[in-house]
Amino acid sequence: MDPTFLSRILGQSLKITLKCGSFQGVLQHVDPSRAILLSKVKDLDCGINLPGVKLFFGSEIENVEIVTEGEESSVGETSDVQAMNGGAPTLEAAEKNNNNLTTQTEGLCCASKEHPNTSWNILKQNIAGHEEEIEYTVIDQFQQKFGHAIRHLKSQNVIGVDAEGLNVCRHGKLCWLQVATRSTVYLFDIFVLGARAFKNGLQMVFEDKGILKVIHDCRWLSDCLSHQYGTALTNVFDTQVADVFMFSVQTGGFLPDCISTLKDSLVRHLGMSPSQTDFFGGNRQQHIQDEQDIWFVRPPPPRLLKALAQNVAYLLPLRSVLMDEMMSDYTSLVDTYLSSYRDGESNLLPTTAFSCMRLPEQLRQLSVWQKLRREKASEEFQINAEGLLTRPKKSRMQKTDNQKSKGYAHRSCENRQNSDCCENTFTISESLPLPPCPVLENYSDNIG
Repeated sequence: MDPTFLSRILGQSLKITLKCGSFQGVLQHVDPSRAILLSKVKDLDCGINLPGVKLFFGSEIENVEIVTEGEESSVGETSDVQAMNGGAPTLEAAEKNNNNLTTQTEGLCCASKEHPNTSWNILKQNIAGHEEEIEYTVIDQFQQKFGHAIRHLKSQNVIGVDAEGLNVCRHGKLCWLQVATRSTVYLFDIFVLGARAFKNGLQMVFEDKGILKVIHDCRWLSDCLSHQYGTALTNVFDTQVADVFMFSVQTGGFLPDCISTLKDSLVRHLGMSPSQTDFFGGNRQQHIQDEQDIWFVRPPPPRLLKALAQNVAYLLPLRSVLMDEMMSDYTSLVDTYLSSYRDGESNLLPTTAFSCMRLPEQLRQLSVWQKLRREKASEEFQINAEGLLTRPKKSRMQKTDNQKSKGYAHRSCENRQNSDCCENTFTISESLPLPPCPVLENYSDNIG
């Protein structure tokens, strides 16, 4: 089988004969290893339709035939492409019929030329009413754009990283890897590029300790990259961990009863509305469950590319805000330290001959802040049997001068027995007081 030929007829209906049976479906992808991915698959032996997409390995395929229009499963009028287990029929029959498929293949090629994966695209980023344009591009081949993208990423100090696919983990399938810088978003088509993408540069970027990777929940991605691609993520800033850390700081040491999705964090910390973070449309998990084959469709729908880019584009500004919030107490203590002697009466200043190592009153404020926050949290939140704070479904919003967000939005948990948090349910809770926090953009940008 010539993968190049089959790649020209993506979207064509094929009949595949295996050692164990026959199947018919729409061609979505042809792997260089001779594996074929089909959608809308039908088991011709049983006459039943199979859900999702199916991957057929070359070693198991005996014959591949193109199904002409109007045919469901008949073989008589189809073209013999090739048995893929060696000593097989050649592509002569298919090449003879190639002219008959010209209209179909040209249509597909034209769609690819007009598709965003061949050009730069503009994504408008809106944070707190300030709109910026961000370029994003799809990397689905090693020529031209791949090398440029790797060189650009290697020159960065901090990047945002996200991943999508079918059950992304050591046993799943990674299809898309999104990487964002301050000016550009790259969408690496790992389903097409395969492991070579990591060997040719991505592994070097992800294992570079000098590049900070901003990720929301790095657990499954770390598992997938390590076991499938031999890549160990290093120097990671996890925004999901930072959200829990900030909750603990704001409540004087309490922990929340559930973690937050990226959508929750964008609403809570960047002041975005739920509709602004609805990148995938409606209930994301439900959409993914209903359309699991969406990750394998090539060329990918433009709406999917935009959603992939949006899902990673906000990680860098989210990290900056979280860093400012996390450094708030420290910054306030330093400000107090700066003025403790400078603004005091000269006759009350201690002698410089001996520096007392006793904890100064200025630094003891930290325990006072923690006590006040804990008391306030005990009044504002319910405590469950595990001693964790239950984020309320309904509360009021209080604006604070020192926070960039307009409030502290929380996700409510409908199913407490399974600890499953509803992704599309948001409420606003009163922000607990924090000391004034100056903007630390230059500082936070250099924190690893």
